[in-house]
Amino acid sequence: MNQAAVPSSEHALEESKFELFVRVAMLLAVITGMEIVTVYLPFAHSLLVTALVISSAVKFLFVIFIFMHLRWDMPFCTILFFIGLVLAGGTMWALLKLFSATASIPLSSS
Repeated sequence: MNQAAVPSSEHALEESKFELFVRVAMLLAVITGMEIVTVYLPFAHSLLVTALVISSAVKFLFVIFIFMHLRWDMPFCTILFFIGLVLAGGTMWALLKLFSATASIPLSSS
């Protein structure tokens, strides 16, 4: 009798996860629509970039915690993911600084 309750409990958990996935997908679609509309509005460039970066960061966090299942994983896996993310971000920042526009100016001969 106890084993008959376990599958229905797991089924309810899967349904609640499915509902969560659908809600998050709809939220991501709404945020994407807001980003598209924001690009066409006459805002200052700095305000526009700030709004787009923040909304992209929010979408990124929703995707990694919900769709990549980091919310339900062991904390060690989440920490490992963020270590790789920080290393990749640092490498990208270093490459952008190394190959910036000022680095590509030819040296003068005088």
